[in-house]
Amino acid sequence: MKEWKGRMDQATATILREAIHSREPVDGLTHGLYRYPARFSPGFARAVIEAFTEPGDVVLDPFVGGGTTLVEARALGRLGVGVDINALSAFLLRAKTTLLSAQDVHELRSWGERTLVALNLRRPARRATTWMALGYQTNLTGRTTWPSRKLIELALDSIRLLANARQQRLARAVLLKTAQWALDCRAEIPSARAFRKQLLVHLHEVLAGALAFRGAALRADREVEPRGVPRTLFLQRSVEGIENEPRLTPYLPPRLVLTSPPYPGVHVLYHRWQVQGRRETPAPFWIADALDGNGPSYYTFGDRKRPGLAPYFARAAQAFTSLARIAGPQTLVVQLVAFAEPSWQLPAYLGVMQDAGFREATYSSLANARDGRVWRGVPNRKWYARTRGESSASNEVVLFHRLAQ
Repeated sequence: MKEWKGRMDQATATILREAIHSREPVDGLTHGLYRYPARFSPGFARAVIEAFTEPGDVVLDPFVGGGTTLVEARALGRLGVGVDINALSAFLLRAKTTLLSAQDVHELRSWGERTLVALNLRRPARRATTWMALGYQTNLTGRTTWPSRKLIELALDSIRLLANARQQRLARAVLLKTAQWALDCRAEIPSARAFRKQLLVHLHEVLAGALAFRGAALRADREVEPRGVPRTLFLQRSVEGIENEPRLTPYLPPRLVLTSPPYPGVHVLYHRWQVQGRRETPAPFWIADALDGNGPSYYTFGDRKRPGLAPYFARAAQAFTSLARIAGPQTLVVQLVAFAEPSWQLPAYLGVMQDAGFREATYSSLANARDGRVWRGVPNRKWYARTRGESSASNEVVLFHRLAQ
């Protein structure tokens, strides 16, 4: 395959190298709102956006996940487009990019103080009977988990009293963050008292992040001429066939595609929490008021146990073919990808990109491996390394592609 050898000035290369290999925790703006699996660092997204785009350019993330790319794009004065099939992703992106007013902040702080009093296990809770019947409280009714479930029900009941959708969305986000802290990957479930205390801590953290995001977004807006379209567009759908999406037309072609697609052969739970071991619950969808109803292969391009990952690579081919159809000559695709078995999965993945109409770009100033690419270790990869030890999936490669000419 013919590669495109990119050039980069030394200062930009230094910034990108530091961002790629940074092990700083995911924090700042609204990034800490939720621990979305396999997310990349805001510093990496920021460095890539600043290196390859200008204010007013369009940045597209076709597997937007927790929304890191679009939060950074908005704060840097770029137009952001996110695509994802996950309803939880839709909720998170809207919560993370909500611009709160001073009145919203005041009302949310008051809600937090009132909720601390309301979260009393002796009080009757409005049972979520519809969600229960659909299975969204699975594994939350045991001896140690029912108190957290009831606190969530009491808190959700109080959220409906908030004045507008912005406030209710942020309150749900605070509750989602606290419930994830209390339940996800926890061997021991915290007490009701600890839950109440952490809810207030998270409320202040989320509001501080939301205010920081608002300030950054408004400052960036003053430097960019309006284009008559929303600064951030989210499409809850598959990226396959995206070239036929009319809502996307005003944003085309994107200058940068920055994403982390589903990882070939790697087990990632994008849509469930694991409670007290491997017992799964779809509770985050209930808290976010978003329906799910899909198995893990829906979010990962197919069953990772199928020979040769045939379904995965077939779906990936369709997705990247659609992306090639909306890209332009100046579009750069930057991806972070991990592989269960890089020796054969990486060549297969690169073959998919080539067949879709892309050619790989390499930057010698960034490379740190004999293959001419840049690889990075992944900090805190709990969803895989904790159960199986260090593995190939604990490393990611940064891939650069442009349209083949």
